[in-house]
Amino acid sequence: MQKFVGTGVALITPFKEDLSVDFDALKNLVNYNIDNGTNYLVINGTTAESATITKQEKEEIIKVIAAENKGRLPLVLGVGGNNTQVVVDELETLDLSEIDAILSVAPYYSKPTQEGFYQHFKAVSLASPKPIILYNVPGRTAKNMLPATTLRLANDFDNVLGVKEAANIQQQYYELLRDKPEDFLVISGDDDLALGVVLAGGAGVISVIGQGLPKEFSKMIQLGLQGKNKEAYEIHYKLMDIVDYIFEENNPAGIKAVLLKKGICKDAVRLPLVTASEELQTKISDFIDNF
Repeated sequence: MQKFVGTGVALITPFKEDLSVDFDALKNLVNYNIDNGTNYLVINGTTAESATITKQEKEEIIKVIAAENKGRLPLVLGVGGNNTQVVVDELETLDLSEIDAILSVAPYYSKPTQEGFYQHFKAVSLASPKPIILYNVPGRTAKNMLPATTLRLANDFDNVLGVKEAANIQQQYYELLRDKPEDFLVISGDDDLALGVVLAGGAGVISVIGQGLPKEFSKMIQLGLQGKNKEAYEIHYKLMDIVDYIFEENNPAGIKAVLLKKGICKDAVRLPLVTASEELQTKISDFIDNF
């Protein structure tokens, strides 16, 4: 699936001061990324504050992004949860006509066994009319889906096309890259490790910082895919501090501070998240000014 090679971005959900969805800012964000080298857009991932987005808002967000995108970039939609039947029902009832693939997070809170992960994603695979990118993010879900389970799913289900791996464990990436089926995509979900993953054979990244600095970040990934290590690492080193900053307090408060500085949207987030501290906003602002 060549359309998912390169830089995908996990779009935030911009809010107005009253915490309603700011659809004008969302359109601006979509065009900003399309115009600056992003390869595909991810809707309603964890960075979009999906835990506090209503079903009606989610449907409207999909419509607005699809209309603004006008088919220019592939669209990936986050559909996941820890109630397998609810995820299956959503896949069977959502209008996915504008969506190219599903990003489905490993069940959170429930802490299933590896067999539980397998059975959950088996049900998701059988229900999904679209290709699936698995999403392993133990920092949010409290349980790591091991490479053996991911690869078992990759081998057993043709519509499981890749994994967004975000365990932030290099060895885990290497196991996936060593043992994966030839056409299975290993996509970094860790901005700090993304270049190394690409150089080791990964397909790219689904990034948070990429939507704030799309031109630079996507160029770094493209250079990595071309095997131009030295040039790619020159950009990587320049981006290291801002990648640390945006995850210093919580995600997406950090990236929203970047986008506020860029004039794309406000930095409002919904509780229980709070906006970036004044200290962090100053660091982010200074970085952008001097970048």
